[in-house]
Amino acid sequence: MADQIVDSIQNAREYLDSLEIESRLLGAEKPSARFEFLGLSFDTPIMTAALSHIDLVGMAEGARLAGAPVCIGMGDNETLENVLNTGAKVVKIIKPYADRDEIYDRMRYAKQRGAIAVGVDIEHSLKSDSPEDDVVLGRRMKLPSMQELNAFVRDAGLPFFIKGVLSAQDAVRCVKLGCAGAILSHHNGIMRCAVPPVRLLPSVRRAVGDRLLLIADGGIESGYDAFKALALGADAVSVGRPLMPPLKEKGAQGVKEVLETMTRQLEIMLYRTGSRDIRHIDPSVIWEKGRRTGD
Repeated sequence: MADQIVDSIQNAREYLDSLEIESRLLGAEKPSARFEFLGLSFDTPIMTAALSHIDLVGMAEGARLAGAPVCIGMGDNETLENVLNTGAKVVKIIKPYADRDEIYDRMRYAKQRGAIAVGVDIEHSLKSDSPEDDVVLGRRMKLPSMQELNAFVRDAGLPFFIKGVLSAQDAVRCVKLGCAGAILSHHNGIMRCAVPPVRLLPSVRRAVGDRLLLIADGGIESGYDAFKALALGADAVSVGRPLMPPLKEKGAQGVKEVLETMTRQLEIMLYRTGSRDIRHIDPSVIWEKGRRTGD
């Protein structure tokens, strides 16, 4: 029976591979991948995922060198300070600790030390194989109520993101809460049978318009994947697994090289589709199952 359960990671990969891109070269001009995010300018919309249990300082330094924003996940306040000391522009994603004071402490620290945004990762609220509260490194997690999330957003003092949004309904709730953005993610397959985040992008974008920044997380392995996500409604994408071997082998330089390679791939697709920047991609260049998405 377990073998019949859809693997969410594989499902996301297969969906991205099923998308095709048409060419619109005539009249095209050299594009730029630069973008604005939370009032800051970056060289690329390909950012690091909210990773944990790795060399976060090296990852952040590599992203800074590549001109990319940084998300980080678990790690104590000292680790966050070391990450921020690289000069990287950091979005700190906090686990949904049952001890809500832990969340407030980490939000306050992130603001004091200069993070550009904070957020809560709701995906780890439940265990992957039961409806019970999750436990991460001995710490109990708990799904925040809407009232608690409203208080987090109100008291953060920074733009607030919710990671783990996987429906238009939850995206609309993020807008009502006053969030700056949502990270569309199933946390590397923690939710089985999950719809691919990129597949959801058009419906989520229609539901929220420009009231919410959307970051696509899950299965992005190249600049070509990034282009598809951006064309379908993402403001940015986040990358995790492709960074890990280069980070281990070459440190910050390895991360820089991966992000720069992916950005060049993105620029190639912008050029080939006549898109002068990421805000001017016509979604109808994407084909799915023999039909253009804009038809």
